[in-house]
Amino acid sequence: MSWFLLGQLVYVLIVVFAILRVLHDTRSSTKALAYILFIVFFPLIGVIFYFSFGINYRKRKLYTKKISHDEPFRNRIKEKMKRYSESVRDSGLVSSKRANLTEYLRRSGTSPLTANNEVKLLINGEEKFPELLKALEKATSHIHIEYYVYQNDITGNQVADVLIKKAREGVEVRFLYDDYGSHGLGQSFIQKLNDAGIETAPFYKITWYAFANRINYRNHRKIVVIDGNVGFVGGINMSDKYRNDLHIEKHIYWRDTHVLLRGQAVSYLQYLFMCDWNFCSKNKLEYTQNYFPDFLKQETIEHEVVQIAASGPDSPQPVIFYSLLEAINSAKNRIYITSPYFIPGESLMDALIIAIQSGLDVKLLVPGVSDSKTVNIAASSYYTELLQYGAKIYKYDKGFVHAKTIVIDDDLAIIGSANMDYRSFDLNFEVNAMLYSKNLNKQLAEAFENDLKDSEQIDAEAWLSRPKYVKLWEKFVRLLSPFL
Repeated sequence: MSWFLLGQLVYVLIVVFAILRVLHDTRSSTKALAYILFIVFFPLIGVIFYFSFGINYRKRKLYTKKISHDEPFRNRIKEKMKRYSESVRDSGLVSSKRANLTEYLRRSGTSPLTANNEVKLLINGEEKFPELLKALEKATSHIHIEYYVYQNDITGNQVADVLIKKAREGVEVRFLYDDYGSHGLGQSFIQKLNDAGIETAPFYKITWYAFANRINYRNHRKIVVIDGNVGFVGGINMSDKYRNDLHIEKHIYWRDTHVLLRGQAVSYLQYLFMCDWNFCSKNKLEYTQNYFPDFLKQETIEHEVVQIAASGPDSPQPVIFYSLLEAINSAKNRIYITSPYFIPGESLMDALIIAIQSGLDVKLLVPGVSDSKTVNIAASSYYTELLQYGAKIYKYDKGFVHAKTIVIDDDLAIIGSANMDYRSFDLNFEVNAMLYSKNLNKQLAEAFENDLKDSEQIDAEAWLSRPKYVKLWEKFVRLLSPFL
């Protein structure tokens, strides 16, 4: 047998092995088909791409290790969470329309349904960062901070200065940053924190031998927990880019949403931070009442009902994806979605189309100018499909809309880090706050309506009349959706 024939045989075996691996490891049939077609029609390149970016060969080894660290916490607090959640469920504070949603999150994600909370909606960085700095200044026990993007700029250093000050006062400070999203921090910044007594850890550290694969499994969460009873969560990273009050030259107006929580809901943010921290840091955190001071208190703070939805590559189920699907399916009157990256996949598209055809008011707010041309092209094919059925889609013109929010009827508001795309559903660690509140729902709906004033509605007739080659190109790029 010649070397050429031997090479061909080896390559065929590699292709067959890659296809079998795709079928075994990939839950989504759409995603699996995309990988298989790429492998078959792009010889060598397709195989290299899949083994570099697609295959999750580290997932079981790395993230089962993380889960094993989670189990002691789960066993100690899940019974308390279960009992309390059931009491809130039976209290009548949450509409029966959301019963399936709350129960799903409680059972699949062990996320407690909490009632004793105060919630403050924060629009843009200019509202978030002053609140964050004030809360950090009041810390007396501990500060846990976790970000996908943390930059060594004005905003990042303002927060770092407070962290250093509090650490020197004796407050425990732990700083967790994603090693890919925060790659520009620099060792001198981290050393400055360490010298002040702050514990730091990079999430899933990038090294040259595993760089390509590790782009996929990132910690996209933005979590701050202060003294176990004050928390911040949402879409706003730690960067000057997220503020519109610094008057930076050529700054693009950044529209984003975050939320400040006080009360029992913070317990699950704390739990998530501790799980992530124990995966990354050599200095493991143990469950103590000090980190969960308010969970079993019975006095009412505000009676806002909150549940935290979280998922990642270590989750047995795509909890955030399923929770959004159930939230949309439970809608009776309106669905207002704001998403910077709208690649929802077939299930969510079907749910939205059913809602539109059932007479619900379905509106979608997306960027007028996206920071990813490829994602924007793929998303456009989904706009075409929704517009055919009567959805109202608006493009934000004032700047870049980065908020990830959903308004359902008059009693559910969702704010978090998860985009409506494959990456957030399958590849990244994400967290959303589920707010079962007419008050917060009204505030978020008003913010949505205000954003529409700075947006242009897509003319359905004109959009659907665009040249066929444009639509064909969009559908072709849409085939790449699982990779985007």
